[in-house]
Amino acid sequence: MTHGMISAPQPEAVEAALETFQADGNAVDAAVACALVQTVVDPQMCGIAGFGNCQLYLPEHDLHTTFDFHGRSPLSTTPNMWAHLIEREAHDGWGFILRGRVNEFGYAAITTPRTLAALDEMLRRFGTKPIGELIEHALLYCDEGVMIRPHMSEFWNLPPTAGRDANISMVSKIEATRKIYCHQDGQVRGVGEILRNQDMGNTLRRIAAYGVQDFYQGEIAARIVADMEANGGLISQADLETCAPEENKPLWGDYRGYRFSTNHPPGGGIMLIEMLNILENFDLQAMGHNSPEYIRVVAEAMKIATVDKDTKIGDPQFYDVPIDELTSKEYAAQMAERIKRGEKCAVPRVNQGGSESKHTTQVTVTDEHGNCVTMTHTLGQPSGVVTDGLGFMYNGAMTVFDPRPGHAGSLAPGKARFTAVSPTIVFKNDAPYLLLGAPGATYITMGNLQVMLNVLDYRMSAQEAVLAPRFAATSELIELSNRILRSTERDLRNTGYPILRHPESYTFAWVHAIRIVDGKWDGGADAATDGMAMEV
Repeated sequence: MTHGMISAPQPEAVEAALETFQADGNAVDAAVACALVQTVVDPQMCGIAGFGNCQLYLPEHDLHTTFDFHGRSPLSTTPNMWAHLIEREAHDGWGFILRGRVNEFGYAAITTPRTLAALDEMLRRFGTKPIGELIEHALLYCDEGVMIRPHMSEFWNLPPTAGRDANISMVSKIEATRKIYCHQDGQVRGVGEILRNQDMGNTLRRIAAYGVQDFYQGEIAARIVADMEANGGLISQADLETCAPEENKPLWGDYRGYRFSTNHPPGGGIMLIEMLNILENFDLQAMGHNSPEYIRVVAEAMKIATVDKDTKIGDPQFYDVPIDELTSKEYAAQMAERIKRGEKCAVPRVNQGGSESKHTTQVTVTDEHGNCVTMTHTLGQPSGVVTDGLGFMYNGAMTVFDPRPGHAGSLAPGKARFTAVSPTIVFKNDAPYLLLGAPGATYITMGNLQVMLNVLDYRMSAQEAVLAPRFAATSELIELSNRILRSTERDLRNTGYPILRHPESYTFAWVHAIRIVDGKWDGGADAATDGMAMEV
């Protein structure tokens, strides 16, 4: 039996990882088993037709690398194909409202489905188990079903926001999807009901029998392409053949004597480096955790990084990202001086407020051999599309591309959107000390940042760090979770900050972390989900 630890938002996925360790699998095996189960038990948060990013530190293989598998726009995409459909920009400034909502739900909203290819690549190169064996964990929940939990039901029943369709469209508009998630009368299944997905089980069994290549080049691929062609989808066989993950060296930063590795754009790791570089110029510990001054300083660093993200960061295959500038200590010191002078960073937006899709999940794993895996994977905005008979939902990541030609986020064939996914590993004395990641859209980097500060500046355990109240500043608002003191809110308002208090006590990303101290693990699982952190 291999000893290891797993932290993830779904108990079923955590258990699959633990069972994989008990069967002598390594951290990569456990991470893949966990991710595959997540695609079944949290099918709007992630899926085999999704996308994401993974960081692997594998001393057994003398390897430290990242796998980028962000979804890319289909090769048939053209810069002006939706320009005539623009109704308005979304009220929250996140994407555009188009006639027919073609960019939100449906076949035209789908980018390349790269998650399964990434899981397979990692497993073949660094795992010890065949994918068919690990798929067995996911099949259990296809066949026996998974109980619908409150957060899943809440997601389906959220009202429409910012001019977009209600989320119920994701499970009710398309007949093949409706058969899985709704009763015969069209009512979506409710909390406590058992959700079974035999079609997904059949798809996974075929992958186990014929290999992942069947999804991209075989019978499953043929059914995907035929469905796309019949329903106006943009994904083609040529797109499926582009889905191999891209391997990159990690992007490195340092903070108060710790080194940390994260991901390159189009992921959000560069924002973490920039914010930590700015905050290194302040004695945060002396301010007191979540004091008014602490929140002011950290929020300003968040705002500065957000402006830089909006104006300077995109897909590096299409946009020249000034990485050296944004990660330099000198630039950070200049930004810190602005904060010390009391300047408030302006975050220009067409419309303030609102939040991005949080339809994402996280896997955080380590084992007794020192192997570490942190992976964030997602559907982005779920498309609502299920190919009849296949069972899985496709991503809807075309949502946030700019339909106007000539802009940084404009449509282009084979282009990836920027995301805040930022799986990160912190090193102390050249050994892993903290590994973490989170779902949460634009809040991902803000959640990861605060957990890192909680551990590195305030010496919290992983669970203490994850449970501590969080805040965020991704616009000119400072947003507070409901456990931030009201007196702190009053002090911030008195200094001229607009404040938005959220009803949730646990919000602003759902961080899952593992800390390693003297060879011992302690795990943190976010209380906003059904998350668990366990070891075997």
